[in-house]
Amino acid sequence: MPRGHLRAESQCRQRKTPHDRGTEMFGNDADLLLTIHRTHAAELQADAAADRLARALPRRHPRGWLGRRHHAARTTDTRR
Repeated sequence: MPRGHLRAESQCRQRKTPHDRGTEMFGNDADLLLTIHRTHAAELQADAAADRLARALPRRHPRGWLGRRHHAARTTDTRR
């Protein structure tokens, strides 16, 4: 008999639930709500981390076809 099977049977005996019923993902509503809460909290933390990273990186400006810098032409250019 596989080792994990014995462990599952002993855990079911500890919870006093029949092993034939199968394993449920959520034992009750509290487990479901706690899982939803933890998932939502993890999503919020990931969004906050992405926002912090976006603020930490310099903003990229679009490059013109002439090169890296694209300046608007001045109407009073005295260098001509």
